[in-house]
Amino acid sequence: MIQGKDYIGIGCGAVILNCKNELLLQLRNKAPEKEHWSIPGGKVELFETLEHAVKREVKEEIGVDVQVIDLLGICNHIIEKEEKHWVSPSFLCKIIQGEPKIMEPTKHLDMKWFSIDHLPEKITITTKEAVKNYQKYREKSWKN
Repeated sequence: MIQGKDYIGIGCGAVILNCKNELLLQLRNKAPEKEHWSIPGGKVELFETLEHAVKREVKEEIGVDVQVIDLLGICNHIIEKEEKHWVSPSFLCKIIQGEPKIMEPTKHLDMKWFSIDHLPEKITITTKEAVKNYQKYREKSWKN
């Protein structure tokens, strides 16, 4: 049985920003949402916490260690035409060690920092939802 296809998969993603308020995105080279830009992340393994999964996935994909700051929200990542169904929380994360680089070149064609206010057109469903949740988080933080 295949996670995300035969039963609902659990994923996770990291919203990582630099000091210029730019978001780190990777260009996907595989389904789901091939050739779309995406935040780093992946699937949660059995008996793994969400926070540990996002740290592990970020390390595997871009070679950095991150600190999880906060849960931003949860995305219902449903792509009927690709027959994929995931539930994916996104976390605000901060790089605490290392410089981002593509660690899985067969999975990701490129990696770039984008202004949070000027993102590419082709971004994944999870990235759209994560950015929307980050903007709500930022607005709430400014009000306090």
